[in-house]
Amino acid sequence: MMNARILEVLKESVVVKEAYLSVPANLELLQAVVDQTVSVFRNGGKALFCGNGGSAADAQHIAAELSGRFYANRPPLYAEALHVNTSFLTAVANDYGYEEAFARMVEAAGREGDILFAFSTSGNSANILRAAERGRGQGMIVVGLTGQGGGKLKEWCHYCLEVPSRDTPRIQEVHITIGHILCELVEKEMF
Repeated sequence: MMNARILEVLKESVVVKEAYLSVPANLELLQAVVDQTVSVFRNGGKALFCGNGGSAADAQHIAAELSGRFYANRPPLYAEALHVNTSFLTAVANDYGYEEAFARMVEAAGREGDILFAFSTSGNSANILRAAERGRGQGMIVVGLTGQGGGKLKEWCHYCLEVPSRDTPRIQEVHITIGHILCELVEKEMF
C-alpha cells in the first residue's frame, strides 16, 4: 500500500513537469528570464528572492546557488533571500504587519535594474504581492513563480512562470527545477 502511494506521488510530479514542458511558451519565457538575469548581473545588479514557507526555502536555496556556486568554481553573484534576517523580519512584521515584511526589505535593498524573484504557489500571498508592487515601483524587474493562473501576482510581474497545477507540493517541485535551470544557465553564460 505504501509503495503504491510512493509511485503515485512520483508519477504526479512527472505529469506536472511534462505539462510544463509541453508548452513551448514556458520554455521561451524561462529563457527570457535567464537572459534578463544575466543582464542584471552583467550590469552590476543583484537578485533578491522572497517566498513563504516551502517557497521561502526554495527562494533561499536558489539565492544560495547563485551567490555560492552551482557547478562551477567561480566568483559569487549578488543574490539574497529577503527572509534570512529574522530580527528584521520579525520587527517589521510586528511594527508594520506581515504584509510589509518583504516590501520593506525590497525598499531598502532593491535598486532600479535589480531583479526580484517572488515565489507564491497561489500567486495571492499579500506580502509577496506588496514586495512585487514595491519592487516594480522602484524599477526592479519582477519575476513571479506561481501555480496555475498566476493569481494576483501576475499583474505585478514582468515575467510570470506559471506551473500548470494547483497542488502546492507539485508546484514547488517544478519551481526548484526551474530554479536549478536558471542557476545552471546563468552560471554557464556568466562564466
